[in-house]
Amino acid sequence: MADDQLRVLIASPLEPEHVARIEAADPRVSVLYEPGLLPVPRYPADHTGIPRELSAAELDRWAGLRRLADVSFDFDWQAPADMASNCPRLRWVQGTSAGIGGFLARTGLARTELIFTTAAGVHGVPLAEFALLGLLYFAKGMPALADAKVARRWQRYAGSQVAGCRVLLVGLGGAGRAVAQLLSAAGMEVCGAGRPGRSYDLPGIARYVASDQLHKVLPEVDALVLACPLTAQTRGLIGARELALMRPGSVLVNIARGPVVDEEALVSALRTGHLGGACLDVFATEPLPAGSPFWDLPNVIISPHSAATVAAENGLITDLFMDNIRRWMAGRPLRNLYDRTAGY
Repeated sequence: MADDQLRVLIASPLEPEHVARIEAADPRVSVLYEPGLLPVPRYPADHTGIPRELSAAELDRWAGLRRLADVSFDFDWQAPADMASNCPRLRWVQGTSAGIGGFLARTGLARTELIFTTAAGVHGVPLAEFALLGLLYFAKGMPALADAKVARRWQRYAGSQVAGCRVLLVGLGGAGRAVAQLLSAAGMEVCGAGRPGRSYDLPGIARYVASDQLHKVLPEVDALVLACPLTAQTRGLIGARELALMRPGSVLVNIARGPVVDEEALVSALRTGHLGGACLDVFATEPLPAGSPFWDLPNVIISPHSAATVAAENGLITDLFMDNIRRWMAGRPLRNLYDRTAGY
């Protein structure tokens, strides 16, 4: 191979048509792709999959591919923590998730000199749709309708509407921007909470507040939507105090990360009826333990961290990766560069 070639390792399940697109991103790109060595995907855009039982020769083959890689599409399925040593040529990893900070910290990769880019923005639309689903679910009385159907009970009732509701949106990145646009299009008034000291001007957001001033806004809103990354500043951001400030009957939607919310306090607020409902895609412990009280609460929607996953995801991530490859080859700044200081 010529010295100017970029060897790209496909490290998680990816459809052949997207692999071909990556190889076509630049004449100097050479793809290292052997799907028979990768985990078996369980559903479209599954970047984890079920690990195969590889023979010693196959494991050696995978190790050989890692040693050749300059760039990796996703993290090594076998030994992600050891990528810096197992992949001596590696300089950059394109993640398939928007939130990789916790993973980089757990594996120690954040302490290496590797460059990381995230998939921020790719999942914005499906996450926004999930947030809207949660708000509509409780506004339209779906828990009571489900109970009435089981009981074969015909009882007219008066629901509510989301149009005209006030929503506090925490997190104004790619997902937050998509949430703001969709909720405002549905007639909701969105207040965006961003990092202190920063200014924002995003479509769909009527006003802004710093994330350290949530207590001033929580009593005024009908719903709280969390779309922020998990950092030292956002861990435990929503606790008993914040939940108590929310209006009786209000709804919480979490499409951020589980530890952003004090789950014990959230369960209490849901049990007492202070909160009307919670729509949760993420939890402090995943998979959610069978003994979790969330399973038994009728006013909770539980999603297995899948709100962002849609069949089109791999194509969108490939689009982003191809753009970043061209930027890399041209010496231009990469999109979604992971910031070690900020944690996202």
